[in-house]
Amino acid sequence: MKPITLAIVAPCFNEQEMLPISAPKLIGLLDELVIDSKISPDSFIIFVNDGSSDSTWNIIKSLHLSDNRCRGLDLSRNVGHQNAIMAGMDIAVDGPDPADAVITIDVDLQDPLECIPLMIDDFYKGFDVVYGVRASRNSDSFLKRFSAESFYRLQKKLGVKTIFNHADFRLMSARVIRELQRYNERNLFLRGIIPLIGFPASTVEEVRAERTAGETKYTLRKMLRLALDGITSFSITPIYIILGIGICFIFVAFAIMIYVLISLLNHSTVPGWTSLMLSIWLVGGVTIASLGLVGLYVGKAYIETKNRPRYHISGYLH
Repeated sequence: MKPITLAIVAPCFNEQEMLPISAPKLIGLLDELVIDSKISPDSFIIFVNDGSSDSTWNIIKSLHLSDNRCRGLDLSRNVGHQNAIMAGMDIAVDGPDPADAVITIDVDLQDPLECIPLMIDDFYKGFDVVYGVRASRNSDSFLKRFSAESFYRLQKKLGVKTIFNHADFRLMSARVIRELQRYNERNLFLRGIIPLIGFPASTVEEVRAERTAGETKYTLRKMLRLALDGITSFSITPIYIILGIGICFIFVAFAIMIYVLISLLNHSTVPGWTSLMLSIWLVGGVTIASLGLVGLYVGKAYIETKNRPRYHISGYLH
């Protein structure tokens, strides 16, 4: 069997500390895979510069000069992790040297490189998608581990089809990526879209390592935003929950009305400033939160109707 052309897509955002460490490891992995006849010598790495404000792009240019298998995709501005991954995959399958399969991995290499040969083996067995799934989250803090696992469970409850404990470390065949390109959402949540495509898929267990340099660029705010995108882009269950809460409040209002009428008839009314204010704030808070959630869905629909490009390419080194 002819070895496949593999592209490794590694999004970068302000990774000047991590790139000099991770790039040699990725290049060494390509060499090993070529020697083992698992991939073609034409295989390459695409470092996607997602609008970095440090010297990340200059490092990528230096890597390209020293080894042309290190390619660089420079986006005109920061478009976010998911769009950066999509940009790299698009150029990998539609660029000058189309790849047969693409592996996406964060440049911090917390996802173990040892899993990549296993993913390629599964690809040769006929699997179009191979997910890297965490065997454990011992390297995460308790808060991050608890919040992440709770998020996956919540998604399942809300009917969003995702792979439990899978992030964005995966292998995909070129035909899956071309099917993925037909999904034109501006608010990308790849972990939810890819399982919808439905091609043969498998999983490879991984043990995530500690970051060796720099700091994670995935802040709590970004993780919460991604989680919210993951829920609101694939499920309308939250709107039904709001409807249920509204109906419950109507019943509570009727119960309070009956209580007030009985109190009036018994001449036992007591000025209830505290309970009144509590009720106003509670109902007002739920109302504002409900409007905000509904507004989020309307806003997403508004953004999608514009059909603007997900990203703009400033330069490509190949």
